[in-house]
Formats: sequence, structure tokens, C-alpha cells
Amino acid sequence: MSLEVYGIPNCDTVKKARKWLEARDIEYTFHDYKKEGADPQKLAAWVEAEGVETVLNTRGTTFRKLSDEDKADIDAAKAVRIMAEHTSTIKRPVVEHAKGILVGFNQMQWEAVLK
Repeated sequence: MSLEVYGIPNCDTVKKARKWLEARDIEYTFHDYKKEGADPQKLAAWVEAEGVETVLNTRGTTFRKLSDEDKADIDAAKAVRIMAEHTSTIKRPVVEHAKGILVGFNQMQWEAVLK
């Protein structure tokens, strides 16, 4: 199974997820948002598949520092724009796999999907 893992290398959740994958000898390619940015088309596909609430990280400091105007009335298009401009607002990690995507690290979910 070919995996693409998207995230920020110094994020604790991403570190935990990568460690989990490596412990199971699951090969993956890592996409670093800080170095490589985030593709708006890919973000839009993730939002369409999983919803704004799942993909947009509204709990982090980057989102909280956005203007009230940016944080108001968020639809899919606005969420994609925010995430493309501020990659720390994307929930991490996002994993693309043969059957779809996983957002965030939930060990039980990952074990069920990535075995």
C-alpha cells in the first residue's frame, strides 16, 4: 500500500503517527507543508471527502490569530483559502491511502484501515 503523509515534521501528532508507521514497516512518502506548501486542489478534495470541520484545525494558535472576518462564515472555499495560506491550520497528519484519506492520528482507526 502506497501512503502519502502530509504534515509538519515538528508536530507531536505527526511524530507519533510517523513512529507508528515505521514501527509497522509501513512505507510512506512525507510531504512537509512548511517546505512544500499545500495544493489548494488537494485541500478542496479533502474538504469534499471529509468536511471542513474535519480538515480545518480551528483549535490551534494559527487559526485563533486569524482576523474575526477570516474566522466568520467559513465554507469550503474559504477553508481551502485559509489552509493554503496558513498551512498550520490543516489538521495533521493527513494520510492518503488506496481507500481514501485519514485525518489526524487515531491508532484504532489507523490499525483498521492500514493493515
